[in-house]
Amino acid sequence: MNRTKPSQRSVVVEAPARLHMGFLDFGRLGGRRFGGVGLTIDGLSTRIRAERASSNSAGAGYPRILPLLEILQRKFDLHTMDTNGGCVRIEVEKSIPEHVGLGSGTQMALAVGCAVARLFDLETSASTVAALLDRGRRSGIGIGAFDQGGFLVDGGSAIIGDSGVPPIVSRLAFPAHWRVLLVFDDSAQGLHGGEESGAFCALPMFPEASSAQLCRLVLLRALPALQAANIEEFGAAITELQQAIGDYFAQAQGGRYASPRVAEALAWFAGRGASGIGQSSWGPTGFVIVESEDRAQVLLEAARAWWNGNGGNGRTALRFAVYQGRNRGGEIWVREARAQNAANYA
Repeated sequence: MNRTKPSQRSVVVEAPARLHMGFLDFGRLGGRRFGGVGLTIDGLSTRIRAERASSNSAGAGYPRILPLLEILQRKFDLHTMDTNGGCVRIEVEKSIPEHVGLGSGTQMALAVGCAVARLFDLETSASTVAALLDRGRRSGIGIGAFDQGGFLVDGGSAIIGDSGVPPIVSRLAFPAHWRVLLVFDDSAQGLHGGEESGAFCALPMFPEASSAQLCRLVLLRALPALQAANIEEFGAAITELQQAIGDYFAQAQGGRYASPRVAEALAWFAGRGASGIGQSSWGPTGFVIVESEDRAQVLLEAARAWWNGNGGNGRTALRFAVYQGRNRGGEIWVREARAQNAANYA
């Protein structure tokens, strides 16, 4: 009688990049602090494949994955679920660039955590996974991007009591015809890890009046303008938010923007009437919100010619790329391999 080996399940998870466009409050007077604003990006993502295995493993160049798996094994109690102790093999098919302001760490953690949960048939949420893996302490934008996509505002983290991921309090669709032009400086990285934590601790007091202004700016200008697809008003609000937050972070990152080269490029775009200009998170990646694909391509080609061609006058090369906003979250696929004759596994 032929025996068959049970099908080998694999889980594929794709987690989209996000822009973090700024915080709203750094004080302690309102019961919550930080509060974030951000946008999910389509076409730039981390995608992994997970399978059960005899030992934990991940592709070369991704040392952060193995500690994530060890935490998940312990907190999900995976050692009781199969004879291999709940071990998982992760293959990284593509990944968001690290430490450039696009949420690579959170999206990798969410991808790994959600893949493992689905692999072992565990009912859990992205917020739960984020909390288990110590992501989303200051901002819920990355978790919201994975959950639902779109343009997001989170309500900040509680100062006392609730230690969960900051909740998404507003989510709007990003207009399908708008584009996001990203400016990459591959010679630089934004603050991360211990340096990032130290920078937050060293920041000066943030005036309560400034926080009130930023909250009004988002609630009464940016969100209504986005709902009405008014790119001039939306872009002006985002630019103003970016200027305020960039100046507040200037002592930690060396200026309003982390990369002088990106700063020069953003000024160049502003001089050509572009809207919604700023830096994502600690950078160095810059962004420009553009009203259409045609306009984005015109700006893209002009920027490439100026910075990387003869007009650059010896400037360090920058990379430019155009993306759409993403109005859906991450995606998970479960694939079952066909059962095979046991003799194949002798």
